[in-house]
Amino acid sequence: MFFSKPKTYLGVDIGAGGMKMVELKKEKNRPVLTTYALSSERQDVHRLALTPDKTMAELSGEPTPKPLGDSFFTEENAEHYAKLLRHVARQARVSSKTATVSLPVSAVFHAAVNLPVAKKEESLPILKAEVKKLLPRPIDEMVLDYQLLPGDDRGKTQIFLINAVPRSVVAFYTMIFKKAGWGLEALEPESVALERSLVGKDNALSMVVDIGLERSNFFIIENGAVATHSSIEMGGGKVSELLNGVWNLDESLVEQAKYDVFNYLINSHFNAARGRFYELTRSIIDPIVKEIEYSFDLYLRQISSVERTPEKIILAGGASVLPFLPEIIAEKFKLKCYLGDPWGRVIYQDGLKPVLSRNGPRLAVAIGLALRGML
Repeated sequence: MFFSKPKTYLGVDIGAGGMKMVELKKEKNRPVLTTYALSSERQDVHRLALTPDKTMAELSGEPTPKPLGDSFFTEENAEHYAKLLRHVARQARVSSKTATVSLPVSAVFHAAVNLPVAKKEESLPILKAEVKKLLPRPIDEMVLDYQLLPGDDRGKTQIFLINAVPRSVVAFYTMIFKKAGWGLEALEPESVALERSLVGKDNALSMVVDIGLERSNFFIIENGAVATHSSIEMGGGKVSELLNGVWNLDESLVEQAKYDVFNYLINSHFNAARGRFYELTRSIIDPIVKEIEYSFDLYLRQISSVERTPEKIILAGGASVLPFLPEIIAEKFKLKCYLGDPWGRVIYQDGLKPVLSRNGPRLAVAIGLALRGML
């Protein structure tokens, strides 16, 4: 008898804090973990910005890294990423030859466009004309994707969610994976992957807050679709700088010290420790809380509905393990707030649970990408 190997599904997330991979296979219609990998080498793809970002550096007068232009899309840079891809995949013993890959949030233009209810053939030309006014680049230079969302309660409008990516970005990613010897199953915005791994079929109005190394992204999700996105330059790197200023440790020891201290605080339940830690980190926590409030207010005004109320806030990203953050956010907004579990629908060996739980926040995007072909 001849047995063929089960098809595997690989998700690759190239983020500012490193490269993340998750490979799954389907057994009895359930996703099963085969391998995963993380690197810690910082990357520049997050600087493929379309427009200036809202940054704390701008508010404080500090210099802000400029967005990378199309001059970044060279064969030399593509080979750099391809080499890193091959190395990480080899270490993890990845077997897939194709991958679903995330597009950096900074390179994806998001917009929600309200139009009067009309037939599809009538709406699309109007939609294209409206989007053309909003795009930061000529429409011919962009790859467009749209999704129709539920309209207002009176049924008089329809809301289109627009995602647009420069063709130069798509070509660059294609070049990277071609040089690495892999095919591209799809390129997806990080927001779609996070919705898939953390929200799934839940139709509640919720928010996913993805706190990465250099920025925090805020996605409002309703009826299984990402409705809005905003971003601030605030993340785990700022946490490390702040704490290292207090601890004065060697840079190589900061991450382990953070993990040990965070783990102790999370399990201590001491109000005094909580208060002192919040005072120390409020310059990081307060901008995150403010952006959550602003995003919800803007969305609820946009959809012209006072009846829809947010139900939950889900945290993801490597810096989302900041002690007491879920409790602080929950108290502020009187909503459920918790650290998301991207492994919730994935089968894995019980002995791996501690290490997978620790790395889950960083791998949420890669898990969502791998799940794309399985759900």
